[in-house]
Formats: sequence, structure tokens, C-alpha cells
Amino acid sequence: MKTLSLFLALTISLLAFTAPSDVYTVDTTRSKIEWIGKKVTGAHHGEVALSGGQLVLNGNKLQSGSFDINMNSITVKDLSGTSATKLLGHLKSEDFFDTDKYSNAKFVITKVTPQSNGNALIAGNLTIKGITHPLSFQANIKQKNGLVVAVANGVKVDRTKYEIKYGSSSFLAGLGDKAIDDHFELNINLVAKK
Repeated sequence: MKTLSLFLALTISLLAFTAPSDVYTVDTTRSKIEWIGKKVTGAHHGEVALSGGQLVLNGNKLQSGSFDINMNSITVKDLSGTSATKLLGHLKSEDFFDTDKYSNAKFVITKVTPQSNGNALIAGNLTIKGITHPLSFQANIKQKNGLVVAVANGVKVDRTKYEIKYGSSSFLAGLGDKAIDDHFELNINLVAKK
């Protein structure tokens, strides 16, 4: 009986043991997010900065994490002068991201499904303008020299779910060539360090 009790205690303690997790802090100076918005007559693109975040790894596998986006940092890269200023002002207005009221957006990872060659399916919750919806995308995660680099390209976000309906032909008829796609794309490049 003593042997069985000892075996059960040892088994339970081994099952309860989990490898320690490593927390990496997002380096906001080396990380960036590119945005691309398309419309019938073309597209615009720019960047938005991160204001914080962390990635949690168990061994070499991403386990969880989150990152914060500074919506006031949004830039327009394909225009200059008055045109750029006008578009930037519109993106920050209530028609789009209302950055005076909602200066921060956030993504929180809820599940990571590892795949081959450092790739993973990332599932999480994206909050824009105080509204949260699930979002999933493919990412590549590499760990080297105390850094974690996570890259995800072509992440599609349906802006209408976040009450950004300006220029959407899904809600307004007769827009013709003034219509703006309901989805915008993000190219995410996170660099995190211990």
C-alpha cells in the first residue's frame, strides 16, 4: 500500500510540474504594424506604432501574449503634403478610428496552434474603439539571441465590426467608385526581448 501511495504521489507531482514560461517584452522601437486600406479607385498605406505588449513562450513555443497599438501614431506613407494631412485627419476622426476618444487598440492572444517551421495559427481578441471581436491569423515566430520575432502578413480586419462604416457599400448604397473596402489589412512585425 505504501508503494502505491508513493507511486501516486510521484505521478501527481510530475503531472503538476510545468516548464517555466519566459516573458518577452515588446520592443516598441523595433516593432511596427503596416496598414493597407483599399478602395475602388486604389489604396492607401501607412504605419501605426506599438505602445507595449509581451509574448510568453514555453520553451520555444509561443503560449500567450498581447500587444497595445497607439492609434494616435497612425501615419500615411503613400501621400505627402496637404493630401496626407487630410487623409490622416480623416482616419483619426469619428468617421474612422476616433483617436481622441479611443487612443489605444489591443490584441490579446487566446490560443496558439503550432504548425511546422515556426509557423502557428494565432487566435485572439482585437479591440478597436472599445469594441472587441475574435481575430485569427497565421504567424511565423522565431527565437534567437534573446529575442522573439513574430511576423504576420495580410491580416484582414473587418472594420465594420468596429462601427467603422464610412464609405462602406455594405451599409450605404450608391457609393460607386467612392466605396471603401470593408476590410483593411495589417502586416505585423513584433520584436520582443527578455
